[in-house]
Amino acid sequence: MAQPRPVIITCAITGAIHTPSMSPHLPATSDAIVASAIKAAEAGAAILHLHARNDETGQPDQSVEGFGRIVPRIAAATDAVLNLTTGGSPYMTVEERVRPAAHFAPQLASLNMGSMNMGLFPMLRRHPDLPGWEAQHLEGSRDLVFRNSYTDIAYVLEACRAGGTRFEFECYDTAHLYNLAHFADQGAVDPPFFVQTVFGLLGGIGAHVDDITHMRRTAERLFGDDLVWSALGAGAHQMRVAATVASAGGHVRVGLEDSLWAGPGRLSTSNADQVRTAIALLDGLGMRAATPEEAAAMLHLAPRRQAEGAA
Repeated sequence: MAQPRPVIITCAITGAIHTPSMSPHLPATSDAIVASAIKAAEAGAAILHLHARNDETGQPDQSVEGFGRIVPRIAAATDAVLNLTTGGSPYMTVEERVRPAAHFAPQLASLNMGSMNMGLFPMLRRHPDLPGWEAQHLEGSRDLVFRNSYTDIAYVLEACRAGGTRFEFECYDTAHLYNLAHFADQGAVDPPFFVQTVFGLLGGIGAHVDDITHMRRTAERLFGDDLVWSALGAGAHQMRVAATVASAGGHVRVGLEDSLWAGPGRLSTSNADQVRTAIALLDGLGMRAATPEEAAAMLHLAPRRQAEGAA
């Protein structure tokens, strides 16, 4: 009898898009991020995608010190693969964004594969009374280009080369897949390619099933057997995209970075709850959650380095 297919569940713990006043369940301090990440791993996430935040304001914090408050503690408490962002916040420079990954040399880091408009301002309709920096964080995105030039991408690749970090390639539209193919053709990145296709964020591709199919077919044509395909749906699209992608042979990402919601008008209470919902989806499809060891093998990751658990 055929065994259930192992599906990698990535959980994105806090991100840099949502702000603390949007949900009391969004981890917005170091202690909350650590606790939420550990519970997500215990619930079945094989990969933890990590951002840091300022403990006083909840703003995105891409300093080595900010990540130093979370990375060693999570590494000590779980065997999950730690995936440090190099996307940071779209308001940051690439030099700021890459510092934590270059310092901690994690097994995995995210890498955005192209520039894009990043429209966060529609969330102001749901959250019209956000205080201080939170409102400006959304309003400012009307005139925001999230820069990820070819020079920027090459900078991240070079900065992380010595640490042996591999990448989750975040692709928000079809052109980003072609950008990855360009770097692959130049020999700048090695297979297998862990491609995270992102659906439903204003400025990127939509979340219709046709959009998902188009991105999958393009990725398969460009990378063939070297592709490890995963996807996330932003906001209300989260679990529908997860079910669609898993059904089509892919892996899935959930977490409060991507969606604060558990259903119409109902806030998700934790990252672990979203992981458990994804596992229930997989179970209904005759699949199962991959272990961290299985995920590391699929992605050809090096063993966790000493620096990743160092203060």
